[in-house]
Amino acid sequence: MDKQIEAFKRLLCIMNDLREKCPWDRVQTMDSMRTLTIEEVYELTDAILEHNMDGIKEELGDVLLHIVFYSKIASESNDFDIADVINNLCEKLIYRHPHIYGEIKVKDGEEVKTNWEKLKLRKGKKGLLSGVPQSLPALVKANRIQDKVRSVGFDWDDKSQVWDKVNEELGEVKQEINKGDAKKMESEFGDLLFSVVNAARLYNVDPESALERTNKKFMKRFNHLEKNSLQSGKTLKEMSLEEMNSLWEEAKKFD
Repeated sequence: MDKQIEAFKRLLCIMNDLREKCPWDRVQTMDSMRTLTIEEVYELTDAILEHNMDGIKEELGDVLLHIVFYSKIASESNDFDIADVINNLCEKLIYRHPHIYGEIKVKDGEEVKTNWEKLKLRKGKKGLLSGVPQSLPALVKANRIQDKVRSVGFDWDDKSQVWDKVNEELGEVKQEINKGDAKKMESEFGDLLFSVVNAARLYNVDPESALERTNKKFMKRFNHLEKNSLQSGKTLKEMSLEEMNSLWEEAKKFD
């Protein structure tokens, strides 16, 4: 524990120095840091998807820097400091874990999550979904919404029933495509995507991670396709679909 405490104290001292002496750090505000923070979190998620432990370590440091930076800025206006942030977190963790720090008994992780939502509402949340950040990416938000409503029993009795809903929404998409109404097509595509996210959740698949892995896989295969087309002396536009498919199948071997 002493080692961790000393490392954290060192970081706080460095942050104080940077805020006082560095021309860039000195002029930053919470607003100017916001988009940089989002970028750092995405870099962390990339490292996690790649199971890159050195990358995770580095990106966690960058995220921690931002937490310390925001706290330093707030301390200058006497709103709060890093101690307030940590103590507030500690109190929240104790409050949300009465099965550890109180007399509540739970049988599994799902019951823990259900209790969390009840405790949040008791704390004054306006509604079950009020805690879902508005700025979350739509795919992540859909999964979070569905996970929250599940905690109060708003879910399928049998998870296999979700496929009827997926097929229903797919049929409605096709109907609107045939009609050619762009606005309704968008609406039905949204419903279809929402139902697919629901299916992923029910089968314990994180849809954001699943789609991002597919993105990375597609990009890797396409890069192989592009590289080999150039080696053959052709651009992709000059290749036939059959030639591209052949290279695509070859790229699958390297997944």
